[in-house]
Amino acid sequence: MKSLLIFLFSLAVAQAMRDQSIAVKGRLLCGDKPAANVRIKLWEEDSGPDPDDLLEAGYTDAEGNFQLSGGEAELTPIDPIFKVYHDCDDKYYPGHRKVKFLIPKSYITQGKIPKKTFDLGILNLETIFPKEEREMMISRKRRHHKKYLANEDNY
Repeated sequence: MKSLLIFLFSLAVAQAMRDQSIAVKGRLLCGDKPAANVRIKLWEEDSGPDPDDLLEAGYTDAEGNFQLSGGEAELTPIDPIFKVYHDCDDKYYPGHRKVKFLIPKSYITQGKIPKKTFDLGILNLETIFPKEEREMMISRKRRHHKKYLANEDNY
């Protein structure tokens, strides 16, 4: 009997989970130059014991443009966060500057494919953002998008 109750409870929770999706796009600059090959990530942050979920990760193109999207099945509305890891105006310090942007909940759509895209606009990464962090774990393997060549002098 106990096994049946656990099974029915698990089935009810699974039925209550709903697919939600989000998309973000924009352009990053470093001063007056495109911020090419900057690492970006779209997360769904959770509080409590549920771990955060990486929805999609990538890099800006040669012009600093980006677009990420992803989704997650959750009981409650997702909490989408866009993160940027960069070295703009920061060549001589260890690690990367990390900036987080909360995406408005009005851009969350039901289903696996986003119906709306939050346009972050054009953002100059020379800006010092409140609550900016530093990522100290630096990978020696930096992925470069085959289609675009990064110009490291832009940083």
